[in-house]
Amino acid sequence: MKKLLMTALVVALATAAPAWAKELTKFNAGYLVSPGHVLYFLAKEKGFFEEEGLDVNLFLFTNSGEGMNAIMASKLDAGTFGTTAPFKFIANGAPFTLFGGQMENGGSGLVTKPERVNEFRNLKNFKGKKIATVRLSTADVVFRAALQRAGVDWKKDMTLLELESPGAVLEAIKKGTVDAGMVWSPHLINCEKMGLKTALYTDTVEHDHSCCRQVALTERLGEKSDAYVHFLRALIKSYRFYQTRKDETVDIIVKYVKVDKDVIREETYGGHCANHPDPGKKGSLHFWDNMRKVGYVDPNTKVDINRHLNTELYRKALDSILRETPKDPVYQRLNEEYGLRNI
Repeated sequence: MKKLLMTALVVALATAAPAWAKELTKFNAGYLVSPGHVLYFLAKEKGFFEEEGLDVNLFLFTNSGEGMNAIMASKLDAGTFGTTAPFKFIANGAPFTLFGGQMENGGSGLVTKPERVNEFRNLKNFKGKKIATVRLSTADVVFRAALQRAGVDWKKDMTLLELESPGAVLEAIKKGTVDAGMVWSPHLINCEKMGLKTALYTDTVEHDHSCCRQVALTERLGEKSDAYVHFLRALIKSYRFYQTRKDETVDIIVKYVKVDKDVIREETYGGHCANHPDPGKKGSLHFWDNMRKVGYVDPNTKVDINRHLNTELYRKALDSILRETPKDPVYQRLNEEYGLRNI
């Protein structure tokens, strides 16, 4: 009898599959090479996506435009390609919605030769200079808006040279064909190996600005809303890990961003970049306003950007996690921050 009971127990355990053993929902997400996309990396490596019933494949893109086109073609369920690129696509009529966060408050800056660092810490000194930029990058919008506020007409008082990549920007600075240039992590600290140095970070000229947002086709968010809630739950769990397990976080980022570990640590935890899963609606609206002011978007556009910003999915994801672990201090803080960032 005892043997029969044990056999029945073993069979029951084998047939009662745990949640993570069920068939997973396929989900494709795109990213760029940057420590700032750490929430994706952690969710993949630590199994948070699988815990949420998702089989997530991560696809690397070389620039934001390519990633946005992949979302448009339904090859990706979601992606994080800055704020400038998705807003520009939306302004041109693309049916995209921003529904979560990734990187913000920096992660970009202005690089120059070491002897000119002090010169470029003052925006007024940009007058008469040739500055390299990568169009559709976060830094491009942030600096153009900051220069405008500082009384520098970037159309007349200086020359903006648009290049195709941060690597091209760094080479132009090194060769002396430009005076300085805008790049993003991990190039800000890694550029020192080329004999260059970061003079000014974007969070210095505009604190708490928006950067990489979670983007998806609006229609798909409605069709697969449950999958997106679980996707955000995984990113929320990743955020907790990023906040509490820094050494292991750096080890994981290095698998995706092939630069020295000390560079990754400084770029991730050095104070000029933050990673956050919250959609940050207030910051996105301010960024949209900056894009209109600097001419990225027609100031008279009829597009209602509020219709392309979804905070409900994140709210559902965070509420469900709070019900499971109501006393966790990281999740409690996310709950408090939600009210400050979105309402």
